[in-house]
Amino acid sequence: QVQLEESGGGLVQTGGSLRLSCAASARILSMYTMAWFRQAPGNERELVAAKTWTERPSYYADSVKGRFTITTDNTKNTVWLQMNSLKPEDTAIYYCAAKSRGSSTYPHWGRGTQVTVSS
Repeated sequence: QVQLEESGGGLVQTGGSLRLSCAASARILSMYTMAWFRQAPGNERELVAAKTWTERPSYYADSVKGRFTITTDNTKNTVWLQMNSLKPEDTAIYYCAAKSRGSSTYPHWGRGTQVTVSS
């Protein structure tokens, strides 16, 4: 069973930066797609960024392109989300998720970490 644990959330002012971390319980980063989702109150959960084990470019939602960067370190079983130029609309609970090759859904989820951007 893959376990994911996020950390790094907090309160930051508009224009500030945060780096979220997600530690995986097993060596999956070389075989899985790792992703960050977020969910704001009253909104559906949305995919923010994703990175596969291949050389394909990472995916970013239009709302975060140029501001967020997803990176992975297979040796540390960790995926990060660097968030710069944060806006109040980035306020949400951020979740780390993982899916294996060929899977169309994300069966593995962390508990989430709160990010709050004050105006």
